[in-house]
Amino acid sequence: MVFSVLTWRKPRRSTPDPIRDVPGVLGSPGVSDDVSDDVCNGFSGDVPEVPPVDVAAAEDYLGLFHAENPGAGVLRERLREVRQEIARTGTYTHTPDELIFGARVAWRNSGRCIGRLYWRSLRVRDRRHVTTAEGVAVECVNHLRDAAPNRRIRPTITVFPPDRPGAPGPRIWNEQLIRYAGYARKDGSVVGDPRYTDFTATLRELGWAGGQGSPFDVLPLAISMGDGPPLLSTIPGDAVLEVALSHPVHPWFERLGLRWHAVPVISNMCLEIGGICYRAAPFNGWYMGTEIGARNLADADRYDLMPVIARHMGLDTESDRSLWRDYALVELNVAVLHSFERAGVTMTDHHTESRHFLMHLEREEKEGRVCPADWTWIVPPISAAATPVFHRYYEDRLLSPNFVHHPDSLARALGHRTATGG
Repeated sequence: MVFSVLTWRKPRRSTPDPIRDVPGVLGSPGVSDDVSDDVCNGFSGDVPEVPPVDVAAAEDYLGLFHAENPGAGVLRERLREVRQEIARTGTYTHTPDELIFGARVAWRNSGRCIGRLYWRSLRVRDRRHVTTAEGVAVECVNHLRDAAPNRRIRPTITVFPPDRPGAPGPRIWNEQLIRYAGYARKDGSVVGDPRYTDFTATLRELGWAGGQGSPFDVLPLAISMGDGPPLLSTIPGDAVLEVALSHPVHPWFERLGLRWHAVPVISNMCLEIGGICYRAAPFNGWYMGTEIGARNLADADRYDLMPVIARHMGLDTESDRSLWRDYALVELNVAVLHSFERAGVTMTDHHTESRHFLMHLEREEKEGRVCPADWTWIVPPISAAATPVFHRYYEDRLLSPNFVHHPDSLARALGHRTATGG
């Protein structure tokens, strides 16, 4: 029944195994190194050009760091050290304290994130010494375990080596560390997540044997050094915290066989601090229920479950005026919040988080800082006008440090194999 319910078909209205083993750690079966050239088109192993660090960007960041950390030492001396290092090597190295502060401020400056009240609590795992794809894979798995002790999720970031002139850092191809495969069928339908059909196909051609063919098969990690061919590594089951979904009122909901992973670790964004680009810096907070219930499971180009829920509820889906989508969407979100609470896994709701965001905004303004915010992302995708964040405008400004998207990273994550770039 699960397969018939969760087979995605293109809606009428469209919306715009490892190459090597990691023995004893990830348990990935070996596959042939004979990888199609077409699959790696654009990822030939050529070293992308990494420009020297912008001295002005480094100076701006160090000024910010010392202004907010008065015990950090003499700014003038640190600036002299950094200028000399950039002149000699084209880049410089952040101290541990500079890295921790930079990662936290990058979260503080992220205009699309509603959950920034907790920016000071971000745990920073400094893994700049890890220089192999195998090591990155191991630490990604460790991140998943460390971020959710006893199912209580902690905001966490793992920072791998940055890009340096002549030595690009690692790339994590996956959009998030945990995402589900999308298996395209000949009739145009998809089992699993339609967002990742191309990425799934790319991984299959690279050697991944595929999962069980269920709607929730966890994709392997794909990790490359620079733009070289990737290492594929399966994620052990004990590192994948998932929650089975049920409803507090409707018994039929549990029989749908739905579930979702609990730790949203974004893994294809670049952490930019003072002109340094950390292209592999996976980070997580915890889920707001609507991210799963109103987007991942509900969007027409994702799992598209609103018609399924509406049919089980006996709603009239022939007329938009019946508001069947609204009823179904609310019940889907009720199920997500109920299930995470019952499982003892950290999750917040959009009403609570909206109030918390305005608390954060007030604190930042009292500190004399700009709090950038993109209204289209801050306002929740359900019951928008019922939340306080809806009823005002915000200053949307790009500040540094920050998390940024490079076009080639997004293309990789979606399986667009002609992407190139450093």
